[in-house]
Amino acid sequence: MDTGAVIVTGAAGALGHAVVAEFRAAGRPVVALARPGERLDALGRRDGVHAVPVDLADRAAVQAAFAEVDALPVEPDALVALAGGFAPGSLAEIDEERMEALWHSNFSTALWAAQAAAPRIAARGGGAIVTVGSRTAVSGPATIAHATSKAAVVRLTTVLAEQLRAGRIRVNAVLPSTIDTPANREWMTPKQIERAVAPEAIAKVIAFLCSPDAAPISGAAIPVYGDA
Repeated sequence: MDTGAVIVTGAAGALGHAVVAEFRAAGRPVVALARPGERLDALGRRDGVHAVPVDLADRAAVQAAFAEVDALPVEPDALVALAGGFAPGSLAEIDEERMEALWHSNFSTALWAAQAAAPRIAARGGGAIVTVGSRTAVSGPATIAHATSKAAVVRLTTVLAEQLRAGRIRVNAVLPSTIDTPANREWMTPKQIERAVAPEAIAKVIAFLCSPDAAPISGAAIPVYGDA
């Protein structure tokens, strides 16, 4: 079976741009899902990239967006669920608004995208789903809302790996540490920047997990910490 298109959520972000570029360099069409805006529009003007604006935390909106994907001249066999967010906050500082926002941004976006993508990937004969957790989801000091919502993504990944096995869908997570992005550089020290992981390096791991070479791998949470 020929390699199909890749659906990338959160495609307008720094890691999203790197992931889209990695798949396009390999000749795979990409469906870029993200909130509407110029960054998504710019992606959609690239050759082989189909931009679909959507609120990824809204289940009904995601279902509608995937109906739009069905009308595109591509056949996706992979989902890369990158959409997510970060907010600081210790136990004393966390409140309902921040917790709810991070839960929807990190967990709901992955869940609704996987729910919509899985039957479509299975109908094509199988493929891959890759989610993005975090190093803080599994170890070390962390902020409450981000770490716990990302931990839920990691557990969702292992649950889906079992549930979707019959449909020949592999489900894995990558666990970044600090990523070298323009937003992160605003607060990182020069030493932290030097040790941060390049989005392009993470993109290569994600692309591998979506490739036939990764056929034996499912249910894994793969550290992409680099030297950070």
